[in-house]
Amino acid sequence: MGSFKHLFVPQHAVCPQSEVDELCAKYGVTIEQLPKIRLSDPGLAGLEIVPGQVIKILRPSEVT
Repeated sequence: MGSFKHLFVPQHAVCPQSEVDELCAKYGVTIEQLPKIRLSDPGLAGLEIVPGQVIKILRPSEVT
């Protein structure tokens, strides 16, 4: 999990490949079609991210 702690920045985590495959199959998309996030995004602070990895954003509510 990212070490950046702020009320308005949800937790970010590297998505395991099994979840990426499941997500792509569920929505009929490829990894290239997923939204992009900049390496400079505050939510990624403290995570060891490699370009091309899929990040999941953990929100406290499904609505947000």
